[in-house]
Amino acid sequence: MSQSKLHVKKGDKVKVISGKDKGKEGVILQAFPSRERVLVEGVNIVKKHAKPSQDNPQGGILDQEAAIHVSNVMPLDPKSGEPTRVGYKIEDGKKVRIAKKSGEPLDN
Repeated sequence: MSQSKLHVKKGDKVKVISGKDKGKEGVILQAFPSRERVLVEGVNIVKKHAKPSQDNPQGGILDQEAAIHVSNVMPLDPKSGEPTRVGYKIEDGKKVRIAKKSGEPLDN
């Protein structure tokens, strides 16, 4: 596994393009570049068994998101809301991510 830059980042709105949650959309909550994985809101929900603790005195089984591979998500085009590939452009000496479909910048 090589340490690579991801085509998406925290806060991006993405669509899942493969796997059990294919077709779902959500916002990236966290990115793990070293593991090439991302945590997407409401996607890949797993059951976690929790022991009783200070913040959760009851314990029990919790539903929470698990990370999915970054190759299974595509950012949404800001103009059309459709999944798009990511391109890069240099603007004012800064590297900016752009949507291939519309040419709109993805970075706010």
